[in-house]
This record gives sequence, structure tokens and C-alpha cells, in this order.
Amino acid sequence: MNINARDARAGEPPFDAAKLDRLMEQAGIDVLLATSKHNTQYLLGGYKFIFFAAMDAIGHSRYLPIVVYEKGSPDHAAYVGNRMEGGEHKNNPFWTPAVHTATWGTLDAAELAVEHLTKIGKASARIGIEPAFLPADARDFLASRLEGARFMDATHALERLRAIKRPEELQMLKLASELITDSMLATIAAAREGSTKIEIIERLRREETNRGLHFEYCLLTLGASHNRAASPQAWEKGEVLSIDSGGNHCGYIGDLCRMGVLGDPDAELEDLLAEVESIQQTAFAKIKAGAAASEMIAAAEEVLQSSPSAAFTDFFCHGMGLISHEAPFLMTNHPVAYEGNDADQPLEAGMVISVETTMLHPKRGFIKLEDTLAVTNGGYEMFGNSGRGWNLGAA
Repeated sequence: MNINARDARAGEPPFDAAKLDRLMEQAGIDVLLATSKHNTQYLLGGYKFIFFAAMDAIGHSRYLPIVVYEKGSPDHAAYVGNRMEGGEHKNNPFWTPAVHTATWGTLDAAELAVEHLTKIGKASARIGIEPAFLPADARDFLASRLEGARFMDATHALERLRAIKRPEELQMLKLASELITDSMLATIAAAREGSTKIEIIERLRREETNRGLHFEYCLLTLGASHNRAASPQAWEKGEVLSIDSGGNHCGYIGDLCRMGVLGDPDAELEDLLAEVESIQQTAFAKIKAGAAASEMIAAAEEVLQSSPSAAFTDFFCHGMGLISHEAPFLMTNHPVAYEGNDADQPLEAGMVISVETTMLHPKRGFIKLEDTLAVTNGGYEMFGNSGRGWNLGAA
């Protein structure tokens, strides 16, 4: 699943086409128009056009990749891309039988999609779209040219398609997590008294980039402050540091949090991190294929409520993969606004979840562990599991 290469053979979908067909049937969708970067990448076997990897805007419009997939007919699939992607196709052909690389913006992409739908006899079909990832002008154009079509929300079907990770996806997530924890531990070890948040974040960016990751963000606290934004605040002796970072390897997200301290941790800090760890371990013990996530959440929250720091501690878990919050969806509006409609469903082997416990201590500061786990038939595999105790800053 490389950002510039894909292994799919011409005409052979690099995903579980039978599963997608079932999901489309359940959703009442005849043909799919995938337009988000994460879903077009998934449906193309890992491909993402490097020119627009960071910014979609160009001229008066924006880049709009489209994968067209007809239920039960991969031979009717098409990819609509930018004019410069003709070279990508020449060097390493896309799997879709039809490839249209002649666009610069949203409207010409939509026009080529209409032409292809007409050619395959689906101009008046039930068309699955991604409403949150289809620009208004492109949707208006599609509606004006496909008068007999009925537009359906394909978001859920695509989320379900990606929920179970293939072995190569799990390897990407494992590597991303390991590289992030390595980067965070190197950053903490290099930071010293007087190092500012701006300097520490920049050091982490370099550490992740030098390891081959695409740096996404760093949320950092120092001392008693709960403010995680970059600032000139400097690290002082005896203070804690929390470093929460997301980076991706070939599109797959690693998202973890580790703790540092400048000087040896005192007994109170040891106890506080032990409280967080106890909640985490309780959650881990409930993770396995076939178990409902609600069992994990209830067990973790029971331990949390008996904790001396319960009044300022929170537990959260979410699915992750190509994006940082994806299926399975485990908690409702906590804090991200979506329904936790997978909480009572059995976890399945190959799902990947983030488990995090956050303590906002009024005197010692932001104390948090966030871990990434893959669900297995017998339990779980933790990715990037190093540095889960107190990591020391430079003397």
C-alpha cells in the first residue's frame, strides 16, 4: 500500500469486491462514486497522487479524484483523475479498466464521471456518493446531468469495507505506530530545561520525517498547563510533558501518547501514571474477537470511577486506520461528533482501535496514555508499545 505504487493487476480489484457488492446491496446502491482521498486510495490499492497529497486547491477549483464502481461489475470500474496522472498510469497502470486523466477541477471531473456512467448504462441508477467529500458544484452538476438518478449516502458502506484490515494494512499501522513512539522517545530524551514547546514540536516533526513518516500533528503539554497548542512555554525541572502525535506511513495513521518528566519522577507522579495504566490494562483485558466493545468500556469506566483521580480523568476509545476516527465507532460524541453504534457489536479480528485515558490533574498537569491495538481471535496485539512509563528528559 505505497503512496506512489500499487500491486493490483489490471482489471482485478485490490479490495474485497464481494464484500463491497454485499454492502452496496444492503444500502440500495447500484454504482458507487468514491471521492474522498482515503476511500479512493483504498479502492485503488494504496495509490495517492503525490502532487495533491498536502493541498487539494488549484486555480479556481480543487483536485477531485473519483473511483466509479458498479456493483457486481468490476469490469465497468473507472478512475477519474488529474491530467498529470496520465504519467502515473503509464508507469504503473491503475487496475480499473477505464482511466480518465483529463481533469483540473471539480466540474470536469464530474463531467467525465457522468460520461462514464452513461456509457455503462447507469445514468439513472441509484448512485452512492460521499456527501461530506463531494463538493457542492460537482454534486449540482451530477444532479443536473443525471436527472433520473437517485443519490444515496455510501459513507457507511465504505466505512464497513475498511473496518477489517488486511495483513498488509495491519503491518502499515504497526510500523507507523512504532516509528511514532521511537520519534517521541527520541524527542523527549533530547529536550532539556528551557526547551520550548515550539522547539520540541519541531524536533518531533524532524524525528518522524527522518524515519519516513508523514508528520500530521503534535499536541504537547508542559507542567501544570492543560494547553496542548504550540507556544514559547519552556520546560522546567520537575515538570511533566505529554506528547500526543499522529503521523502516517503510506496513508495509515499512527496515533499515540507518551509521557516525559524533567528529572526523576516523584512518588505522586508514579502513582498518577499507575492509575492511568490500570484503566488502560483493564480495557486491554476485554479486547478480543467476539467480545462487545461495550464490555471493555464498562470495565474501564468502573476502574476509573474507583480511582482517586476520577473527577478529572476520562476514558475514550475509537477505531482507526486510514483516518484517525473510523469504524468501529465505539463511543457517542465523546468527544468527536458521531454515534457509537458499534459499541454493542462484536469486535472482529483485524479491527484496529485506539485506547486512551486522560487525566487533567489540577496541579501536576496533563497525564495520558494512548495506545493502538489490533483485535485478534485470542485477544489483541499492541502496536508501538515502548515508552509507556515515565521517560526522562535530558539532564
